[in-house]
Amino acid sequence: MQFTASGTLFAFLCVGKFWVSEDPWLLLTSKVDLSLLNAVSFAMNPSPAHHVVIVGGGFGGLHAVKALKRSTAKITLVDRRNFHLFQPLLYQVATGGLSPANIATPLRSVLRKQRNVSVLLGEVVGLQADQHQVILRDGNRIAYDSLIIATGSRHFYFGHHEWESIAPGLKTVEDATRMRSRILNAFEQAELTDDPAESTRSLTFVVVGGGPTGVELAGALGELTQRTLRKEFRRIDPSDARILLIEGEDRLVPMYPPQLSMQAQKSLERLGVSVRCNARVTEMTERSVTILSNGTSEVIPTRTVLWAAGVRASRLGQTIAAATGAELDHGGRVIVDNDCTIPGSPDVFVIGDLAAHRGQDGRPLPGLAQVAIQQGEYVADVIQRRLRDERAEPFAYRNYGEMSTIGRAAAVAQIGDWEFSGVIAWLAWLLVHLVQLVGFENRLLVFIQWAGNYVTRNRAARLITETNSMEQDECSSEPVSNYPDQSQEPCLISDNEDSHRQDAGSVSAMSASCLPASKCPTNSRIRVPS
Repeated sequence: MQFTASGTLFAFLCVGKFWVSEDPWLLLTSKVDLSLLNAVSFAMNPSPAHHVVIVGGGFGGLHAVKALKRSTAKITLVDRRNFHLFQPLLYQVATGGLSPANIATPLRSVLRKQRNVSVLLGEVVGLQADQHQVILRDGNRIAYDSLIIATGSRHFYFGHHEWESIAPGLKTVEDATRMRSRILNAFEQAELTDDPAESTRSLTFVVVGGGPTGVELAGALGELTQRTLRKEFRRIDPSDARILLIEGEDRLVPMYPPQLSMQAQKSLERLGVSVRCNARVTEMTERSVTILSNGTSEVIPTRTVLWAAGVRASRLGQTIAAATGAELDHGGRVIVDNDCTIPGSPDVFVIGDLAAHRGQDGRPLPGLAQVAIQQGEYVADVIQRRLRDERAEPFAYRNYGEMSTIGRAAAVAQIGDWEFSGVIAWLAWLLVHLVQLVGFENRLLVFIQWAGNYVTRNRAARLITETNSMEQDECSSEPVSNYPDQSQEPCLISDNEDSHRQDAGSVSAMSASCLPASKCPTNSRIRVPS
């Protein structure tokens, strides 16, 4: 038997403590000292630690890592992003209520004190289950003893892939900032145009999907138009904006009881949102949306369509199926056993939105953060039990309730047999989301932002960070002085006299974003108040 230096030290400490103890047998049976003896045993007989590879740093993956904090296992967390994102609040980033940094936390910062974890920035694109290896996009391979895959879901457009460029969804920070830019740009375009039809088109917003995300997004848009943007524009009234919420079922948030669905609809209507149930989108272009409702087709002119209707499991699900022979459901999710493992691959766990797991009632579990969190903690417990040669019970989801906020002091909630709405539900929603945010600093920042928003009705993060590429191509980046002849002057038109052109000196600050008159369409001329 070979002794390492650390093993000798641990053995000396253990024997010494045993010698001076008044009750040596009590010492040997105590939990703390048994762990010390285990450490001594490991030091005297070193063996490779059980390696757990976790793919995805979302709710499921991160909670699995944390649940293995006291395990002897070695953990490697792989994610293509270096941060954990609190997706339930992405709609507030999209509507200017919060900044991306308020709801995202670097993974290395979250796990800096957990010494048995290594964080790697990379994207898993392949799996060799027979060799217990995952393959990264750069070609590197990582061996595992246990594998937890929690890569979530992506947008699904029901076979219309061309809609993705027209109607952004909400899954990433980039999605949220892109959506925010589109929303705010719509008001700017309405302010610029002289064409009433174009102004109406710009001020029409269509939200597709009446689930929790769609309801919360439509409610935030209603607050933005009715309260936040009031008196900020000179030629348009933001409260004239038309917001349509399209839902294919017969009521909003169908997972709630009917009375809560009705309460949600009433709250939205008070914010100026028009709800269309039993309606489906059949066609979509850059300038309009066609919906079918009760056999009648309607074309809605709009520049801004926001997608909250469908999701599909991440593409890694197909890779898993090809590598393990696992079955996928109609949404691309991996069908798993009651212990979250793939049939025939007991060392591969799939959790969260990527997993098709049936609950105790036989119905598939919903794609909620709580499901992913509980599954992450569960599979961590399964792994630790296996290391102790203990049997694990099947996974059982506990539904602690569901909540959706609709706006200022308005929300609906169902917790067990309790159903409530209004201010109480809204306060409960605030508390739950603050507690679930990762990191004290984020909780504090979000609380301050929410408090300020409530008092001032302002949304401070209303920043347009992305510019439409088509508009960039049409606009000139050259200064006004580069256009010496009158036909190349900027198309700024005075309110007092349409035929009067402003001189270059009076509009030099705006010249970089103006079209030459020869390229300036009538409906996009800028009228400058005198």
